[in-house]
Amino acid sequence: MADATPRALVILPTYNECDNVVPLSRDILAASPQLEILVVDDASPDGTAERVADEGEKEPRLHLLQRPGKLGLGTAYLAGFRYGLDHGFDLLFTMDADRSHNPRHLPAMLEQLETHDMVIGSRYVPGGGIENWPPHRQLLSSFANFYARTLLRLSVRDCTSGYRGYRREVLETVDAFAVKSSGYSFLYEMVYRVSRAGYRIGEVPIVFEQRVAGQSKINSSEIYVAALRVLLTAVMPPKVRGRD
Repeated sequence: MADATPRALVILPTYNECDNVVPLSRDILAASPQLEILVVDDASPDGTAERVADEGEKEPRLHLLQRPGKLGLGTAYLAGFRYGLDHGFDLLFTMDADRSHNPRHLPAMLEQLETHDMVIGSRYVPGGGIENWPPHRQLLSSFANFYARTLLRLSVRDCTSGYRGYRREVLETVDAFAVKSSGYSFLYEMVYRVSRAGYRIGEVPIVFEQRVAGQSKINSSEIYVAALRVLLTAVMPPKVRGRD
């Protein structure tokens, strides 16, 4: 990296997060002066985009990208990646907008990217954890990670965490825009591509917190789709260019 402080963009996909997005954005920007935010909103009917636009008039580090409908989590990440790369950001982060990912972990993740190419906010390394989840959901999450690690031969402990940071060269090298998966299976495929390319992946312990306001967007059908995508990736792995 250059001697100048890297420019970092936090991508927040949103759908009906009007109660969460502005307080969260303020906490993110307070975490580090090098951070900026891009909210990728999928035409939320609750006024999420309007609230972000109003806040953005007062805060130049807060940006808004509006999409015409609910197009999926994976494509929201890709839209954010494209914006970040086109606008010259060096580091690109993804977070959930429901406040389950606490911005207090961002300084440690920024520090980790000084020596790694990708960083994951991990619930499953020492110091990490989950608050206020019922036992069946914790069991499902643990199994999903075991399943992905085993089939894809990954050393990463938390393959399903959406709290992540990438160096821009990683996204360019692994061709993130060729990822076929959407929804939560996008997360599996991205960590697989980055690992397969030989990049250094670090994990920072986080405590995953139950959402503060609004309703969960998790659809049970996505769990089965993600399981199938992991299996297909293991059987027919995508071609990934290695790091130089």
